[in-house]
Amino acid sequence: MTWDELEQLPEQIAEQIELWDGRVVWVRRGPAEHQTFTYRMTAAFERCTRKAMQEQPTTCLRTTLETNVFLGKTGKSDFLTPDFLVHRCLESPYQDLRASDTVLVGEVLSPSNTQSDMEAKKGRYASAGIPWYWEVTLARRESAIATIRAYALESKHGELPDGVHPLRPANYLVAGEWTHDDEQGVQFDFPFRIDIPWTDLQY
Repeated sequence: MTWDELEQLPEQIAEQIELWDGRVVWVRRGPAEHQTFTYRMTAAFERCTRKAMQEQPTTCLRTTLETNVFLGKTGKSDFLTPDFLVHRCLESPYQDLRASDTVLVGEVLSPSNTQSDMEAKKGRYASAGIPWYWEVTLARRESAIATIRAYALESKHGELPDGVHPLRPANYLVAGEWTHDDEQGVQFDFPFRIDIPWTDLQY
């Protein structure tokens, strides 16, 4: 499918589709908790980006949710729609958002999300060169966040045995992990100062 064909579909159908190299992938909407915690994470990151811009006036960042990120430098046949993201300010409104503009993407994982699907998605973000990937795992038996992980894009591959080559050109490594046992909440210094108390993320 092409982007032009996708735009011809009714909006309620088109918004459930991602294109993976022109192949249609249906994105199932999660339960109410998924939407709630996506909103909570987006609001928390927006507060952090605003503070970062106050401290560094030359920096311009925007936080948003459920926005298409086109993975190639051109074309629209390959895109993902992260649950929340931070990107550099664009030159004009309504401009296509590319992976090269994107600083951080995040996904909220409901119990119904499969590990294989999320690993495939994570691999595509990494291959596109997005520096940071955040993963929010929801608790199975209550309306709460179980774990938050921050992944950094590795800048070079580690040493592998002779004849062994990485499956993908880039990969993420876990750089931070938080649960409710961390009473201070989520505190991290990259790609800007992130300070999110658990009270901001409650249902």
